[in-house]
Amino acid sequence: MVLLQRTTGLLKSCRFLSSGSKAWLDWFLGSPRGASSLQASIERDDSICRIDEEYADINWDELGFGLVPTDYMYVMKCSLGEEFTKGEINRYGKIELSPSSGVLNYGQGLYEGLKAYQKTDGSFLLFRPEENARRLQTGAKRMCMPSPSVNQFVDAVKQTVRANRRWVPPPGKGSLYIRPLIIGSGPILGLAPSPEYTFMIYTSPVGNYFKESDALNLVVAEEFHRATPGGTGGIKSITNYAPVLKPQTDAKIQGFSDVLYLDSVNKRYLEEVSACNIFVVKGNTISTPATLGTILSGITRKSIIDIARGYGYQVEERLVSVDELTNANEVFCTGTAVVVAQVGSVTYHGKRFEYGTGAETVAQRLRSTLMGIQTGLLEDKMGWTVEID
Repeated sequence: MVLLQRTTGLLKSCRFLSSGSKAWLDWFLGSPRGASSLQASIERDDSICRIDEEYADINWDELGFGLVPTDYMYVMKCSLGEEFTKGEINRYGKIELSPSSGVLNYGQGLYEGLKAYQKTDGSFLLFRPEENARRLQTGAKRMCMPSPSVNQFVDAVKQTVRANRRWVPPPGKGSLYIRPLIIGSGPILGLAPSPEYTFMIYTSPVGNYFKESDALNLVVAEEFHRATPGGTGGIKSITNYAPVLKPQTDAKIQGFSDVLYLDSVNKRYLEEVSACNIFVVKGNTISTPATLGTILSGITRKSIIDIARGYGYQVEERLVSVDELTNANEVFCTGTAVVVAQVGSVTYHGKRFEYGTGAETVAQRLRSTLMGIQTGLLEDKMGWTVEID
C-alpha cells in the first residue's frame, strides 16, 4: 500500500502527464478496481514513472553535439504492403535485428532530424515538424518503404519529447535533438524490399554542432563526390553519409572543418557540405545551389530563404559556380544540426579564399532571427513552430 500511495503521488506529479490525464487518474483511482489495477502494474514493473526530476543530472553549460542517451524511444512496426498504425513509447535501449535484415544488408533506411527547444514558461517548441514528415515520405517512396502519415509523425515526435522532457535543455542551454528513422528490419536474402519495417524515434540533448565562436574552414573536394544525378542525394538515405567519412576525416587531419562538394558531372558547381547546405553572399544577393535531386532540400535552408527575402535580400536558387567563391563577401552553411554556421575560408586547388564573419554579417542576422523563432523569443509570424505543453 505504501508503494501504491508513493507511486500514485509520483504519477500525478509527472511532468509528461497533461491536466486531462491527471483528472482521469483521479477518477480511475477512485474505484477499487482502478487502485488494484495500478497496484498490479506496479508489482509487474516498479520502475513506473520514476523520472520526475525537473532536469536530468548533466552539466548543461558543457553540452556539446553528441549522443547522450535519454529515457524513452518511440517504436512502430508494419509489414511490406501495409501501413503504420499504432506505435508505443518504450524504454530507450537495444533493439533486436536479424543479421539478414534489409537495412544491414542492402542499406534500406532513412532518417530525419529536428529539434525541440524549451521556452521560459516550461513548454516546448518544435520547428516545422510537418516538413520533416513530408520529406520522410518522399524518401520512403524512393526507397520502397512505407512511411507514417504527417499526423502520425508529428504525434510520435510529441510523445517522444514529452516522455523525455527532463532531457530538454533549459532555455539558452541547447536543444533536444530528435532522430526519427525508418529501417528495413525484416530478414531477407536477395535484393528486394524488406518484408518488415520499423519506425523509431530517439532523442539526445545537444549543444552547438560547431563552436559558435569559430568560423568554418572548408576545403573543396577534388577527388570525391557526395551524390550523382539519379541517385539518392536528394533524400536522407542512410547510404548518403558513410561515403563522406573518408574525405571528411582526411580534411580534418589537414586542419579543415569539413568538405564542400562539387557536382559529379561538370565538377564545377557547388552542391553541399557533408551534412548541410551552402550559401554564398555577394552584396545584397544570396545564392544557393538549386535542389535538382543531388542535394537535400533542407528545412533550415528553406526557412533561411524565406527569412532573407523578408529582409529584402535577393535570393537566387541556381547553379552556383565554384569560381564565385573567389569574390564572395560571405559564405555560410545551414542545417538542423548546425543551424546557420559562418564560413571563414574555403580552400580550392590549394588557394585559400577568406570571407567576412562576425556579429554584423548577413549570416548572423539570419541566424539570430531563425533562432529567435525556434526558441520562442521572437514572434512566429510564419506559423512554423508547434508547441508541446
